[in-house]
This record gives sequence, C-alpha cells and structure tokens, in this order.
Amino acid sequence: MDTSRLLRTTGTVIAAAGLLLSGCTSGGSGGPRAAASSDARMSVDEPALRPYYEQELSWRECGVPGFECATMKAPLDYAKPGSGQDVDIAVARRKATGPGKRLGSLVVNPGGPGGSGIGYLQAYAGIGYPAPVRARYDMVSFDPRGVDRSSPVECMTGPAMDKYTQVDQTPDDAAERARLVAAFKEFAAGCEERSGRILPHVSTVDAARDMDLLRAVLGDEKLTYVGASYGTFLGATYAELFPDRVGRLVLDGAMDPTRSALDLSRDQTAGFETAFVSFAKDCAKQPDCPLGKGGAEAMGERLKEFFRKADAQAVPTGEPARPLGEYLATTGVIDALYDESAWPQLREALTAAMDGDGAAMLALADSYYQREPDGRYANLMYANAAVNCLDQPPAFRGPEAVDAALPSFEKASPVFGAYMAWASLNCTYWPVKATGTAKPLTGKGAPPIVVVGTTRDPATPYKWAEALAGQLESGTLLTYDGDGHTAYGRGSDCIDTSINTYLLEGKPPTDGKKC
Repeated sequence: MDTSRLLRTTGTVIAAAGLLLSGCTSGGSGGPRAAASSDARMSVDEPALRPYYEQELSWRECGVPGFECATMKAPLDYAKPGSGQDVDIAVARRKATGPGKRLGSLVVNPGGPGGSGIGYLQAYAGIGYPAPVRARYDMVSFDPRGVDRSSPVECMTGPAMDKYTQVDQTPDDAAERARLVAAFKEFAAGCEERSGRILPHVSTVDAARDMDLLRAVLGDEKLTYVGASYGTFLGATYAELFPDRVGRLVLDGAMDPTRSALDLSRDQTAGFETAFVSFAKDCAKQPDCPLGKGGAEAMGERLKEFFRKADAQAVPTGEPARPLGEYLATTGVIDALYDESAWPQLREALTAAMDGDGAAMLALADSYYQREPDGRYANLMYANAAVNCLDQPPAFRGPEAVDAALPSFEKASPVFGAYMAWASLNCTYWPVKATGTAKPLTGKGAPPIVVVGTTRDPATPYKWAEALAGQLESGTLLTYDGDGHTAYGRGSDCIDTSINTYLLEGKPPTDGKKC
C-alpha cells in the first residue's frame, strides 16, 4: 500500500471514527430543491455538459441533525459526456447558521486522496470550523468519485486486506521480495476486477471538474474552498482549469505539483523523519518515554531495533490472526506522527508493544487504514491508490529501482526510509496507465489564493507550500511555525484569524506572514 502518499488531515481520522452515515447516496424526491442561477451556470462550452450543469439537487435529511444530503450526476468520462454513462457524486451540506448575510457555499475537502468529504464535514468541519465562518457560509462537501458514497473503488475483502497489511514491506531476501511484489499485483488485480469501470476516471482532474459542477448546481458564481493536504492539489488543479471561477481558495498543508511520484515519496519520507525528531525530543522530556534518552538519533535506533524484533517475531495483540509485525508497527507510528496530540498515545502504545502487548499499536495501524472492529475497511486505501496511480506515472519500474533508491530514502529518514521506499512500488503494477504528470500549476488569472504551510509537517513538507505559493500566479504564503499536519482550526489564533478574515472579507494575509 502506498502509505507514502496518503495525504489527509487529522479531521479525516476524526471522520472515520465519527458519524459515518448510510443512505446518503440514495435517491429521493423530498425536501427543497436548489435552483442554481444562470450566472452560476455560466459558459458551459460543451453542449453535452449542459444537462449536468443545469441539474437541480434534491436535498433530504440523512441521519445527522442539521445536515442534508443529495446526489449529483456527473459524466463518467468527461471526454464523452454524451455517452449516457454517469457517476453519482454524494454531496452534503449544513446551512449557514447566522447571524450575518450569507456569503454562499464553502466547499471543504480533507485530503487523502480517498478521504470522505461527507464524513469530514459531518464529524468535523460542519460543526468544528470557526463559528464566524459557519455563520456566513453553507458548509458543503462531497465524496469525490471513487470515494466512499460516490461509486467507491473496491479492491479486497476484509480478510484479504488483513493479510495484505501483514505482508513484510521491508523485504530482507528474495523470497520476501517476491511475496511483496505478489501482494502488490494481487491488490491491483482486485481493484481491476471489482472496480474496472470507474478506475480510469478517478483522476484529480476528474474530481476538479466535478467540483465545478458542484459550484454551479449550488448556485455559486465562484468557488469558495478550503482544501487540506491532498485537497490542496485538488484546489490548485481547479484553479488551473477554471481560474475565472475561483473565489476564495485556502490550500492548507500544500502539495507541490511539480514533484514526481518518486520525489513526493522521498520528500514525505524526510517529513516523517522531521516529525519523529520532534516527537523524540518531546518524548525524552516525559517520564514514560519508551525510547529512553540520548537524543533523537539514539532514540531512532531504539525504535528501529523494536521494528527489527517485530520483524523476527510478531508481537501478540489478542487477535491470533493479526499479530503486530514490523509493517503494522511502523504504520502505527506513522499514524500517530500526523498529529502531535497523539504523541501520548504513541508513547503508551510503544511501551506496551515493547513489553509484549501489541494491541494498542495495532489500533493505531487500524486507525490509519480505517479498519472497523468488525473487520471491514473503509475504501480510503483503495481510492488512495486509484487516484495516485492515475495522477502520475509510478515512482519505480520494479524492485531493482527500489534497491537503487534505497540509500536516498534512508538518508532522508534512517527510521522510515526503507518502509517508505518499498511502499512506493505499488503503482508499478497498476492496471490503468497514468493520465497525469508532474507539472507546475499557475492558476493564471485567478484572484489571491492562500497557501498554508506548517514548518514541521510530517506529510506535506513545508517546502511544498513554499513551492506551490511560488507557482500560483496569485499565491500568498501563510506559515505556521509548529508541528503536525495542516494548520487551520488546530489551535493557532494567528492562523485562524488570518484565514477567517480572508474567507469573510476577501482580504488575504500579507504574503510571507508567519504565525
């Protein structure tokens, strides 16, 4: 699994553990109908797309008080919009609470790719975004095509996925390499068998075009949007495609669209090393630190030694079929490094695992994979691979290429380098050829776009935010000097005030502002 390119917000984890609704994509005629203005449906160049831009959403209750759901139709293939083949896009909203004049819709995306926008909206953004923003905007999100409620990509059964997540992803010999390659091939074949119709049509460009349909049917002339993590790439792609329809865009925890799949993985590897160093420094100050003292390098060696022991002899977890091997243990650590508030949990889980009880560390890995207690997996990981493998050519052509790149990955992170390098092999065997490539996105002609970067972000390194802000013709860089993944709504009054002012008044922060 390409864990090296899972780019999501902390809120994605909240959404996974929170209010996941059923029935939000079903049809229904009840509730008010939203009629978009003719201005909102402006300049549809292709006649075959007009029915999609002119559709009306039928809103209905969907199980969480205060939220409504609807289903939007989009063409399966934008190159053939008149073919009659559609995809259902699940949409949800929470209307502006007031007081104050309504400003329109604020569309949010939590990242991934593969994160459920609806889950994120209902469990976090729709109730947790700053109150002044929720007062003036209808809070809106959607599950991008291939994700959760929107024609989801499916690849494996729960038991098969359990076995897949236990395959050793840092192979030590030829037999382990062969098992890893076979696992990647089996995963790809499962996706093709179960989801062959949708797989060629889940690129970020497709999702951005869907987002323009959504803007129109919501009745908004311009798109106002907050995208986090991978959602920044989606937002920047939208600005590239539709610069004249950009309203106020916030891109938080930015990706650099010029980086190849290999460079993205290697950069992210360095990002997690930076996060581990921050964790280690904090851990050394705590009385319950399982990695001892002596600096981050020595503590990293102790963590690696634990991984080696788990590789040689998996740690019992209370689930005989799911012991904690090296791969699951590493995944559990990675999960906790997304958010510094999880550091105490990580200390406790590591302490227990080093003492022979891997249950807590397994729970962290399950959080990463969005595995439910009953053994079902959300489709996050399936959609994540499907989008990543379509957006760019694979990082590697085969295991030999991983061997050649290993030194650079291990230099980027002595702790996670091998894990991240081998994880980047998954797109090598993908059944659909990539349609995208690394290239700059400039959004030429768009109004000011706010790009937010966190200096010690593990998943989207700060240099990516600097790069994206520099590429965008109207990019404005806002910096948070801190830890964790993304910055908005995570405790910085300086960040929140700057973004709120932009969203509510249209005044972007001064380029280069630091918080």
